[in-house]
Amino acid sequence: MRRLGDSLGVEGMALYRHVPNKDAILDGVVDAVIREIRVPQPRDTDWVQAMRELALAARVVMLRHPWAPSVIVSRPDVGMATIAHIDRVLAILESAGFPIDLAHHALHVLGSRIFGFTQDPFNDSADVRPDPETAAAIAKSLEATYPSVGRLALAVNHEGGLGGCDDEFEFGFGLDLILAGLERVGRAAAAGRLLSVEGVEAD
Repeated sequence: MRRLGDSLGVEGMALYRHVPNKDAILDGVVDAVIREIRVPQPRDTDWVQAMRELALAARVVMLRHPWAPSVIVSRPDVGMATIAHIDRVLAILESAGFPIDLAHHALHVLGSRIFGFTQDPFNDSADVRPDPETAAAIAKSLEATYPSVGRLALAVNHEGGLGGCDDEFEFGFGLDLILAGLERVGRAAAAGRLLSVEGVEAD
């Protein structure tokens, strides 16, 4: 609170005239971040496209505020902006025929992906990108001991050689897999083949 007061040019204690405590500030910060998510304009489109647009809009905000996911999961109370976001997601799913219990499960899966609660296994953002010739030599040397990794290194070309993956593509790829799976589960539910909230009968 003292540091926040310093940044605002006031005494830290003066903040308590506006908020009761630090938790209230963090709750307000989370609400402000969630309100930044640009809601796609409604139009005649399928639910997968609508959900994809909303997910990508949320990702833009999370990339703008990389500290946000850890703060969001730390808050015990849900603010109005978060409730509004949840309602948008559920409305899209229900409009596609998802029963509310299945929409609830989908909400968790999508939220984990969108807000970064599931992380990629490796953080390669700081990797040094070698020149193409060096990259090819490294890939060849890897192939001798680790054949599959070597083949991957030779096949995948990001920014001219070995190095970090295309995060935008990988996020979109994972999101599309999730949406395709949810579409299949939704069709099964609509056809009356949903066994329970714990499983779906195979097609």
